[in-house]
Amino acid sequence: MNTTIEQAAAFHALHADPSRPLVLANVWDVASARLVEEAGASAVATTSAGVAWALGCSDGNALERADAVAAVSRITGAVSVPVTVDVEAGYAADADGVERTVDAVLEAGAVGINIEDGALRPDELADRISAARRSALRAGVPLFINARTDVYLRGLTVPDDLLAETLERAHRYLDAGADGVFVPGVGDRETVAALAEAVAGPLNVMSGPGDLTVAELSRLGVARVSVGSSVAQAAYAVARRAATELFDAGTYESLARGLDYGELNSLF
Repeated sequence: MNTTIEQAAAFHALHADPSRPLVLANVWDVASARLVEEAGASAVATTSAGVAWALGCSDGNALERADAVAAVSRITGAVSVPVTVDVEAGYAADADGVERTVDAVLEAGAVGINIEDGALRPDELADRISAARRSALRAGVPLFINARTDVYLRGLTVPDDLLAETLERAHRYLDAGADGVFVPGVGDRETVAALAEAVAGPLNVMSGPGDLTVAELSRLGVARVSVGSSVAQAAYAVARRAATELFDAGTYESLARGLDYGELNSLF
């Protein structure tokens, strides 16, 4: 698969089989991307939090566009599968800036983005989605735009209105040019099933320990399952446990299950 257009088409196709959700173990650097690809990933997705932490920033639109794009370029250059990128709210102050961000992300070789509302008004994200689509059309690349709404994650309305507000935003974002909808913060069967039934596009949910399995989510109609920053958090937890053990006890057992040096080095 040699061209961005071919990779974009392949990435779209990964959302097409309702019996086989796209499963994404989110990465933050070249090493994590190579490991995820080697494990059998059909696509690689970044976590904005993990990328930001690795580059010395907090998550939440603090990372500079150039730094984020440079990280994307290194990842796309290291893997052969399609890459989709979490661009937070677009690494820009307005829709015109988002268009420039997507220009750069496409140039870096990515074929999908996540873009979120968070603190933005729904009309603001809709404008940013439209800008992202303009960039993709200009480049001739069928970019997969995954519109994330944080209604459940942030509790953006009263509990009784969460589903209705999420669906209203989902429809607005799809109309603006999004291909799919990402709803983090949901995990119960009833809500997931209602979202999958009502959203007129592939539904992405974020899962973790104790949540419904991929197979269970598939039966409910979920098209895409991701884990957000969880893998990065788990990796950093190992680093802290190992350091604490070393400094407190002077022992090294936390390192016993580390990857073999030669195996890891051979990935590059």
